[in-house]
Amino acid sequence: MQNQGQLSRRQILAAAGFIGLATLTGCGSGDDGGDSKDLSKKQNGAMKEYRAGRQFKAAKPMSFSMLHNDNPVYPLKGSWLFWKEVTKRTGITVKPLDVPLADYEKKRSVLIGAGDAPFLIPKTYHPSEVAFVSSGAILPVSDYAHLMPNYGAKVKKWKLEPELDSIRQSDGKYYLLPGLHEKPKAGYSLSFRTDVLDKHGLSLPTTWDEVYDVLKALKAEYPDKYPWTDRWSTNTPFPCGALFSYLGQAYGVRAGWSYDNISFDTKAKKFVFTAAQDDYRAMVEYLRRLVAEKLLDPESFTQQDDQAVQKLLAEKSYVISANPQELVQNYRYNLQKQVKGAKIEMVPVPLGPAGPVVLSGIRLENGIMVSSKALGSDTFVALMQFVDWLWYADEGQEFCKWGVKGVTYTKSGDTYELEPGISLMGSDPDAPKDLQKDFGFFNGVFTYGGSWKLVSSSFGPDEKKFQEVMSQREQLPVDPAHPLQSAEQEQATLWDTPLKDHAIQNTLKFVLGKRPMSEWGSYITELKAKNMQQLVDLHNKAYERFRKENG
Repeated sequence: MQNQGQLSRRQILAAAGFIGLATLTGCGSGDDGGDSKDLSKKQNGAMKEYRAGRQFKAAKPMSFSMLHNDNPVYPLKGSWLFWKEVTKRTGITVKPLDVPLADYEKKRSVLIGAGDAPFLIPKTYHPSEVAFVSSGAILPVSDYAHLMPNYGAKVKKWKLEPELDSIRQSDGKYYLLPGLHEKPKAGYSLSFRTDVLDKHGLSLPTTWDEVYDVLKALKAEYPDKYPWTDRWSTNTPFPCGALFSYLGQAYGVRAGWSYDNISFDTKAKKFVFTAAQDDYRAMVEYLRRLVAEKLLDPESFTQQDDQAVQKLLAEKSYVISANPQELVQNYRYNLQKQVKGAKIEMVPVPLGPAGPVVLSGIRLENGIMVSSKALGSDTFVALMQFVDWLWYADEGQEFCKWGVKGVTYTKSGDTYELEPGISLMGSDPDAPKDLQKDFGFFNGVFTYGGSWKLVSSSFGPDEKKFQEVMSQREQLPVDPAHPLQSAEQEQATLWDTPLKDHAIQNTLKFVLGKRPMSEWGSYITELKAKNMQQLVDLHNKAYERFRKENG
């Protein structure tokens, strides 16, 4: 499930390309007083012949500290087989510093600011690493990517260099080791009560025009109800973050959780302000029409998730945003208990003016920051080899996801089967054991990304159907590199937030009918007064400079 912290992708790009598998040298700031470019004294416990596809085993037992995002669905247990098996396979004991999911971002900032952060800081969503760059508290991990052969092999094989360029800072380096996906993986779309559609002779919609027609037909049958109520509006700057993300995609614009002030216009070959684009306005007008005609519940933009789900379960609405996990474990499971004969399906993201596309940049996921303190340790090379194996090697990824063959799962060809008596996300409600809660596998701190074969290995029938359609769609081009220099970056940061706040607030005012569309021109004028054009010009200047310098 996508984390709501993944809210924008500020493109702070730089000229440097991917640093390949090179010699055991790097650069950065260590706190050991020595020459940090020389890693020869930092190889305590490292494997001399470590390479892609080879099991990492430390030359001697050691332990590494790590921040652990504790998910209330599967709270951390010291007894998990995961911890024991990691030590058995790698010789490394992971020492987790456990932080509740709700406090994770705040606690992480406090620990880093106080210089008390563990060596490994996973579950970090770009661009939240940017806040820690200037202090030197986290490492420019791109300088040490050559220590990570599995990571490097996947970047090269899956041609992920443009995506990595999109997270580089003004110094040309990136400070986050992201999760890497072979193929784009869509997460969210609309779900419909299909038994209700069948009752009234309606089909599942494939376009946003058809969505409107289905909602109109449902409204005619149930005039006192809103056919659609929605969620994912709390703890996020962009209410209805999921809806705006996938609807925006249909219009070829970044909105919702994907929103960024700056977008590249491929036709005009220049950067533009996202929330001032004609396509963005068209998306807003579509939603405004749904709200005005009482097809979409206006409380969608303020209510708690539980309130939205309760309306669905109480049959006050028949349509809601979903991801495959929520569809199966929450909506379907609870509907079947409460409403006789209820059926609910999630559709592939309906098509809009942009055609069958998915947004760029979704092949990177949340990732790991490495504390600068780690470079001061004589075990630094072993640490990076360990990270490479556990998070990026095929074998490490399979282990994090499925566990131990013969204990938690069996495998036949490419098909994984959980051992009898073990459930995963409700796959066997009567099973006495749970892969996440009782064994510690399929933990979002460790399990993300990988080959399509591995990523799709846990899909249930609903998600298989959904992803098969979505994976055929064309990924929009990644925005071209346009690295800002440090002075420019400081200036851009000052302009960015007020512009973003104004764009989001007024998007909602237009959608909810609190501001007439005739005032769109005034809204653009207000953005200009908040330095919209200066921000756009800054990015275009950086883009032109990069093109001249790099051809």
